[in-house]
Amino acid sequence: MTAPAAATAAPGAPRPRHAVGRVLAPVRRAPFTVALILVLWAVGAATGSLAAGPADALLDRIGVGVPALADGHWWAPLSSLGWAPGPGGYLGTTLVVLLLLAPAERRLGAARTAAVLVTGQILGTLLGTGLIALGAAAGETWLTELSAFRATAPGTGVLAVAAVLSFELTALWRRRLRLLITAVPLVLVLYVGHVQQVLHIGGVAVGCALGAVLHRGTRRLRTRAASRAEGRVLVALVVAAFAVGPAVAAFSRDALGPFALLSNLFFSSGPDQELTALYCASSAQECHLVHAIQHFYDSPALLMGAMVSALLLVLAEGLRRGLRLARRTTVAVLAVWLALMAFLAVDISARPDLYRVGPAGVTPTVQALVEQMALVVLVLLLLVVTRALFALRLPGAAVRRLTATVLGTLLLACAAYVGIGLAVRDEYEPRAGLPQLLAGLPSEFLPPDYDGLFWDTPVPVGGTALALYEYVGLCFWAVTLGALFLTFRRPRVRQEDAAAHRARELLTTHGGATLSYLTTWPGQHYWFDDAGRAAVAYRVHSTVALTTGDPFGDPAARGDAVAGFARHCDAHGWTPAFYSVTGATRARADALGWKAVQVAEDTVVPLARLAFTGKKWQDVRTALNKAGKEGVTAEWYAFPEAPRALREQVRALSREWVADKGLPEMGFTLGGLAELDDPRVRCVLAVGPDRTVHGVTSWLPVYENGAPAGWTLDFMRRRADGFRGAMEFLIASAALGFQAEGAAFLSLSGAPLARQDTAGPPLPLQRLLDSAGRALEPVYGFRSLLHFKAKFQPEYHPLYLVYPDPAALPSITRAIGRAYLPRLSPAQGLRLARRLSS
Repeated sequence: MTAPAAATAAPGAPRPRHAVGRVLAPVRRAPFTVALILVLWAVGAATGSLAAGPADALLDRIGVGVPALADGHWWAPLSSLGWAPGPGGYLGTTLVVLLLLAPAERRLGAARTAAVLVTGQILGTLLGTGLIALGAAAGETWLTELSAFRATAPGTGVLAVAAVLSFELTALWRRRLRLLITAVPLVLVLYVGHVQQVLHIGGVAVGCALGAVLHRGTRRLRTRAASRAEGRVLVALVVAAFAVGPAVAAFSRDALGPFALLSNLFFSSGPDQELTALYCASSAQECHLVHAIQHFYDSPALLMGAMVSALLLVLAEGLRRGLRLARRTTVAVLAVWLALMAFLAVDISARPDLYRVGPAGVTPTVQALVEQMALVVLVLLLLVVTRALFALRLPGAAVRRLTATVLGTLLLACAAYVGIGLAVRDEYEPRAGLPQLLAGLPSEFLPPDYDGLFWDTPVPVGGTALALYEYVGLCFWAVTLGALFLTFRRPRVRQEDAAAHRARELLTTHGGATLSYLTTWPGQHYWFDDAGRAAVAYRVHSTVALTTGDPFGDPAARGDAVAGFARHCDAHGWTPAFYSVTGATRARADALGWKAVQVAEDTVVPLARLAFTGKKWQDVRTALNKAGKEGVTAEWYAFPEAPRALREQVRALSREWVADKGLPEMGFTLGGLAELDDPRVRCVLAVGPDRTVHGVTSWLPVYENGAPAGWTLDFMRRRADGFRGAMEFLIASAALGFQAEGAAFLSLSGAPLARQDTAGPPLPLQRLLDSAGRALEPVYGFRSLLHFKAKFQPEYHPLYLVYPDPAALPSITRAIGRAYLPRLSPAQGLRLARRLSS
């Protein structure tokens, strides 16, 4: 094996240069991006704009807006690129530039990126300013207010570059990037509504137009229809953005957007000093109420203010999974809020004094409500139009369990509020009885801004009453949201009892890859194609369907099984991940536009001309000769039929190995004692003259045309004090024995996270996996195992992880970890972390 360059470098020579190179690598890859960030911060520091944005006098000269263009400041669209509005603006702009401009520069080049940035900045600010002027001329109150302001907006050109970049991406990421750069500015416009947000919308529009012009006549303009899974993700993102928008408005300073006025309908905030004084001047009862609400927001119960947003975010996860229950619940929640806003619009018009809205404030308040209702209606229409995407039903047991949890928690919360409330009735003002507590009960489960909207709510003044007021609803919603989330995330897989037998028959009749016998192990679920000619074994972890190797069955049907299994996962809301698959499966996945990364290296020893002659076989010959001198022989068994004394020694060897590791045996593609208990698995034991077992290997059949054509190494254990070379002896003996039986090859299997060095530089994800392999080497020794197998002069065949969506890699990684270590205890996890860190 070729040593890495770092290992062969002269001591002390280039390490400083390597360190400097790593620091300067981003500059080399994206010099324009780095220069723009440096210039932005340098100009801000030189003009004293970092702390609070440009001073008013400076903003009048460099800011863009309707007044700037009216004053003839023709340079304003470009000069607004050089400043950001305050420290949050500088940090946010820097983050956006790094996330969007740097990848664009690597694809488009520095010169082209700079040209698009400047063009998008100028045209985008002009378009956004024109929209503000048109809205003000039409009498739109919000835009009329904006028409008096100037702003800096360096993000306008950056978003234009991102829109052009989207034309360079695959269809999947093109849609996602466009949704991101459209939805985020749109939410900010609707709920925050500052000048720069409107200019950002203009930048996105100009960028899309520039991209279309630059790529006219190319396939980039043609976008295939979104898959069902992708459609679900897009709808879920829309609902999530709808949920997050009110929170953004609640935390924004001087929010001016058309929906900012009524963000409390979704995201509540506590009363300010002016409102507190107003309520206390009205009556003692209202003064007690406003102080109770203030006490509420000074406690952890303030999380109730985000209840609606949190509920919609959890439902968005259910929508991403394609669950019918999530869609129906989302529709119900939005319908309730739509009815609430309609009621408020009518009631404010009829009784403005009750809401402390003067005669001049009725029309804009009702108009804002109607605009907010229009947005809810649009989301509802989206859910109705896309209802076919959400057809997955939860099992009846899961629905019953969820219903019992929610209703049981609701009953307990109601009983606690009413029962304890009656016991401390004197802690309410006025003194509360059963009718008053029952009347105020519904408001406990709504954000506090809704107190008294429909019911006369008893006002708590004592400690216990305040605790009930603050925590009854919070506890209910914490349990409900947790139950919903777990129900949505928990995989639902139904398996026919006959599927395992059917899969085994398909495997033995037609065969598969070298690891396909692993599909017969417990814990598998099976998908079969419509003709029953090919199958895929998989296990579901959260939302990931992780396969056990390649499709198996009729060779002519295996390729199409990749797309067929992907459709099966799409219908169930899962992300497919084909793990430890060969190049043939990778080729079919490549045709679908999937990504791949190498996760192991299969080592195959051809047996036709195998002879342990020559210098390269010296270690193997030494082991065979030493075994002969010491009287160690290779004995072949099916483990269930081996003598009991030998079986007990094998179990003892395995327990000794596990105890020495201090960590659990890994599963998934690595067999243990349980997998030996199979009459079709061949075991080779190194047995001494005193019947001592020095080592054991197990071999899994690789079927072709109904019979084993080769064998795959699985279980390996050796006695710590046994004779050295036991493993070489066992593998060599197995090779000779299988050769005599007419087998074509042996697979020494693939060691996870270990591979040969390659000439080309690895991709970032491959480098990450290589680093993980190095970190796990002291614990599980996968790289040492690959080096050991090199003694048998194998042919190397890479094994891959192939997946459709890079955004799902964190979930896929967790699924693989859980598959290999399903029973990792907290203590073992801490022990593993300590050994890795050391």
